[in-house]
Amino acid sequence: MIPLQDENPSRRIPFINGLIILINLAVFIYQHYVFPWGAAPLFLRLGCIPYEFTHFVDIDPRAAVPVPVTVLTAMFMHAGWLHLLGNMLFLWVFGDNIEDKLGHLRYLFFYLVCGLAASLAHIVANPYSKVPSLGASGAIAGVMGAYLFLYPRARIKTLFIFLFFIQVIRIPAILMLGYWILIQMLSGLAESGSGGGGGIAWFAHIGGFGAGFVLIILMRKGKRRR
Repeated sequence: MIPLQDENPSRRIPFINGLIILINLAVFIYQHYVFPWGAAPLFLRLGCIPYEFTHFVDIDPRAAVPVPVTVLTAMFMHAGWLHLLGNMLFLWVFGDNIEDKLGHLRYLFFYLVCGLAASLAHIVANPYSKVPSLGASGAIAGVMGAYLFLYPRARIKTLFIFLFFIQVIRIPAILMLGYWILIQMLSGLAESGSGGGGGIAWFAHIGGFGAGFVLIILMRKGKRRR
C-alpha cells in the first residue's frame, strides 16, 4: 500500500517539512551527481555504522565527521532514486499535519529526535554490522507513529497493489499505518531469526515509529502544562 494523500488539511504552511525534503533532495544530487568520487565513499564516511558505535572505533575509511555525528548525516543520505522518492512521499503525506500540531521548531526537534532513536535501535539490533545505514526512513517512521496517535481515523488515499489488481482506495490511517508497522515488526523478527541481513534497517523503522508515538504524547502534555 502506497499513500498518495491524506484528507486531513493543515492550518500552517509546513515549511520545515518542505525544507527537510529539499535538503534530502539536494544532498542526494550532490552525492550522486556532483561529488567527484561517487556516492559510495560518502556512504562509508557519513553513514551510520553500528560497529563504530559499539566498539568505539572509526574504521577505514575514516568518517568525514566525528562518529557520533554520523547518526545525523546519515538521515539525509539515500542509496538511490527509489529510496529517496519513497521516503519523501511518506514525509510529504504525513509530515505537514505533525508540523501543524507541534509548530515549526518543535516539529524539527521531534523529527531529529525520532531519527536519532531510529539509529540507536538499529545499532542495538545490529551491534557488529560494518554496513553503513542511511536514509530518512527512521525519522519519517517517527512522523508516522505520531500521525497514528493523533489522527487514527483520518482517511488516506492509498494506492493498493495486489498481483494484477491495482486500485486507489481510501482507508483510515489506523489501518494503513498499522499494516505498515506490522510488516516492519514481522520482517525484523524474520531477519533476526534467519541471522541474515536484507539491506533494510527494520529495527530503525520500529524504533523511530515507537519514538514518534511516545514523543508526541510527551510533547502534547508539556504544551498543555505550559
